[in-house]
Amino acid sequence: MASPFLYIPGAALSVAELSAARIDGHVVEVGDAYMPADAAETTALRAESIAGLVPDGYAVTHAAAAWIHGAITNLPARVAVQRTRPDRARPDHSLRLECRDSIVDPADLMEVAGVDVTTPTRTLADLARCLDKPSRAVARAMALGGVADPDAARRWIWTHARLPRTTSALRLLSRLNTR
Repeated sequence: MASPFLYIPGAALSVAELSAARIDGHVVEVGDAYMPADAAETTALRAESIAGLVPDGYAVTHAAAAWIHGAITNLPARVAVQRTRPDRARPDHSLRLECRDSIVDPADLMEVAGVDVTTPTRTLADLARCLDKPSRAVARAMALGGVADPDAARRWIWTHARLPRTTSALRLLSRLNTR
């Protein structure tokens, strides 16, 4: 069921009406939608705001998952998604999506407002395995903000040691755990 606190452009109100309401201070942007300015931004609202962008059979991962979990304040320009089913149906081309072809283990998924999202532990492990500074900064935000436990992410990486860049991820997670 759709949240009464989320306004999707083009549904009940047009983009122009929602933009005017934003200028007047009645609504604020959350992902690809709007919510009342006095409502609390929740995990469910964040997930639901991008539900139309996430193709069937895919889960939100990496920095976009961290945003849904509340670790960062802004939705990344590109939303990382990864397959949840064995069929290789490619979603429609979108510059907003960054699709990964490997399948996410169901144990590493949770459903938030009808959207599959990697768990905080899996999200932190994925971000720690990335070498770029923005991903590592999001990993730090997840760990230092208490969104995910670096020890749990390290244990996840140890059980998935065949994945690339695990050594650098373990180093990063060790440093995060000592703060």
